[in-house]
Amino acid sequence: MKLAPNLHRLGNDLVACYLVDTPDGITLIDAGLPGHWRDLQHELRSLGKSVEDIRGLVLTHGDSDHIGFAERLRRDHGVPVFVHAADAVRTRTGEKPKVPLGPMRIGPLLGFFGYSLGKNGLRTQYVKEVTEIGDGDVLDLPGSPVIIGMPGHSPGSVAVHVPVADAVFVGDALTTRHVLTGREGPQPAPFTDDPAQALASLDRIAGLKASWVLPGHGAPWRVSPAEVAEAIRKA
Repeated sequence: MKLAPNLHRLGNDLVACYLVDTPDGITLIDAGLPGHWRDLQHELRSLGKSVEDIRGLVLTHGDSDHIGFAERLRRDHGVPVFVHAADAVRTRTGEKPKVPLGPMRIGPLLGFFGYSLGKNGLRTQYVKEVTEIGDGDVLDLPGSPVIIGMPGHSPGSVAVHVPVADAVFVGDALTTRHVLTGREGPQPAPFTDDPAQALASLDRIAGLKASWVLPGHGAPWRVSPAEVAEAIRKA
């Protein structure tokens, strides 16, 4: 799904990942669920491109619904996978702390897990080799993605600022659709390791220039990053 010049979304409001298309090649942000591989192929064909045009995959963090086709892309096509050093083990093994689920409603909960099952969400392949990155890094990938550390949801959660796409990709640093309650609008994401730290981290993107704030779950948010923290604290 094309959102804007250079900017495409794979998936939907339940689980999403993103594609940045430039004359120098393609950068992917997150890899959704394993079944999003088909979505990727469809989007590439619509652009007249192929997997060979992908130069790198940047993960906002290492949870299973963000690394879906990452290992397939790395293993079969040699595409490097970048993740913050603090989430490297999580990405390679799935090891993470148990956190309270919080509020939920049966309908949205079943919808989320049903969609995940349909996208082979129980067949997670962890990423055997990753390239570790850190806060402030500017990656040598199409669009020159800038890494902004946003710990809280996980220790290595990051936002990825890609000026050519006029976008900040925030993973699960926030959500615009709570997958367990169905509540829409900007709000803290569920399954967060440290909610207080996650809320404080939102201030780290306030000074960025972008028209899109793009979460891993929920509708794309057409808003200045400067408005993010205030809106979510009000929520």
